[in-house]
Amino acid sequence: MFAARLRGGDLGAVPAVLGIAVIWLVFQLINPVFLSSENVGNLAMQCAATGTIALGVVLVLLLGEIDLSVGSVSGLAAAVLAVTFVQLQWPLVFALLAALAIGCLVGLLYGYLFTRFGLPSFVITLAGLLGFLGLQLWVLGETGSIGIPFDSWIVQFAQQMYLPAWASYVAAVLAVAAFAWSLVRRARRRASAYLVSQSYTQIALRSAALLVFLVVAAWYLNLDRGVGVMFVFFLVLVVVANFALTRTRWGRSVYAVGGSVEAARRAGIRVERIYLSVFALCSALAAVGGILAAARLASANQSSGTGDVNLNAIAAAVIGGTSLFGGRGSAYSALIGIVVIQSISSGLTLMNLDSSVQFMVTGVVLVLAVIVDSISRRTRAASGRA
Repeated sequence: MFAARLRGGDLGAVPAVLGIAVIWLVFQLINPVFLSSENVGNLAMQCAATGTIALGVVLVLLLGEIDLSVGSVSGLAAAVLAVTFVQLQWPLVFALLAALAIGCLVGLLYGYLFTRFGLPSFVITLAGLLGFLGLQLWVLGETGSIGIPFDSWIVQFAQQMYLPAWASYVAAVLAVAAFAWSLVRRARRRASAYLVSQSYTQIALRSAALLVFLVVAAWYLNLDRGVGVMFVFFLVLVVVANFALTRTRWGRSVYAVGGSVEAARRAGIRVERIYLSVFALCSALAAVGGILAAARLASANQSSGTGDVNLNAIAAAVIGGTSLFGGRGSAYSALIGIVVIQSISSGLTLMNLDSSVQFMVTGVVLVLAVIVDSISRRTRAASGRA
């Protein structure tokens, strides 16, 4: 089945995975510190915040739309968290809920403007990029920077919480058990419908390979500080999003709308609700990413969510294998794409190269990813799979 998809032009995340292997090999040969347990652990923690934002971008791209304001929304959420928690002395839970609510409201506003007035998502979110950046600066006030106490739970979560070694191995086993159970359930459903399904031998081999990978990864990270809780949180978000996209009616509707809006509407799908929910989720995940980034830095300031945050989040979704044309991609695109980008950043930093080089290299990788997406789309069309 996998080989047939590749022949049909459905490359998915294969180019990005191969890219990670090449990037890691090159940087390891240049600097042996690159794949040290300490640097890999740092790389994983650096992936969490922007990767969470990229996960929301993946959802929007699956509809064939775009959100250019995820960076500004993440910065606004960070500012709201800092102001409510530090200056207004709200309980941390309420401050987090306020920051998350801001993200949801922004997404609902985008969805309303898109479905009610038919405005292009490019224009709506470009206006949001500018408008919410201004709102972020207004919320922060004249100081422009607000520190978050180091002893607060959210900062401890983002900086110093790591799984005990035994817990990381238990988590790996439970993850593989859930993975195998989902494959078995799917195989049984397909077999009961007289469709081609994976054999139990194939499921066992895939599960064993995943178990070996996760256990080895946990062991290697435990050589240093261990597996960061914030990175585990990001992985959980990816798995939950993948489950929602592949195992629920809502997820199937997202792919259907991304493939053809008119066909989805004629199939009885409430297209407007899908757009509203996806835009709301995208902005909510941007807010979560902004919260994680602020907690990681223990502050929110005028540069929160600016710079390369917006571009890296969108680039990660595309580099990870999500099609710009809609209807193709998965939640794991965010994980794979952000690993590519952060690997490039980490490797170039170890080489003491300027950030300008990082931008140029990331730009080249992004162009290559779009070229691969375009070629695979043509191949699918030629083979009747578009």
